[in-house]
Amino acid sequence: MDFDTLRERALAFRDELLARKDKIAPTDFGWYPYDTMANIFHLDALLSGPQRQIFDRIAGTRVADIGAADGDFGFFLEAELGCQVDVIDNAPTNFNGLRGARLLVKELASDVQVHEIDLDSQFALPAERYGAVFFLGLLYHLKNPFFVLESLARHAELCFLSTRVAQVAPDGTRIQHLPVTYLLNPAEANNDATNYWIFSETGLRRLFARTGWEVVEFTTVGCTEDSDPRSQDRDERAFALLRSTAL
Repeated sequence: MDFDTLRERALAFRDELLARKDKIAPTDFGWYPYDTMANIFHLDALLSGPQRQIFDRIAGTRVADIGAADGDFGFFLEAELGCQVDVIDNAPTNFNGLRGARLLVKELASDVQVHEIDLDSQFALPAERYGAVFFLGLLYHLKNPFFVLESLARHAELCFLSTRVAQVAPDGTRIQHLPVTYLLNPAEANNDATNYWIFSETGLRRLFARTGWEVVEFTTVGCTEDSDPRSQDRDERAFALLRSTAL
């Protein structure tokens, strides 16, 4: 399946899922408020050449959607590509304690498995081997990203990853060509104490190499000039397709 077709199917699935969410909206908790399926547009910008058929390779395999919010993308992969899907998140920091994902499993009569795992305190994935893991918008929420990525490289062939990056430090020091990261204060970025490490692009690429990943595709979106680690209007995001060198 070419990616253009996959994108259109993803957008149609999003519309159907949003309608169903509205219909069964719970009264005791809220759905995750952001459009996680919009990542399909960033993956569209990321993938080029033969990688635009990469989802053919993933179809039918076991995949993990880690840091999954309500698991929307995982449900799409099951419905459209026949994947066996593990939805993984840390319930105490998930927007609704993973109740949204569990409700959707019942509503969709899905075989998606929902797992509560704190990757910072333990690394015990539900399966030994994955065709791909989706690790979108999670890296800067980890206290120990080196350990997690190194461990993940021993279990997954491919990784789709996104995270915030920065070109300048808050004091204006240029960091984009240095392999460094910035450690946020608890309230420094969106008043969210679960935000920790914001890498420079060079630092992020060094992290990939040191933890057992080869960069297959890489792009950035958002504020791509003078981005910083804490300002809402200076938010730059990196998207990468990685291949494990540890398997």
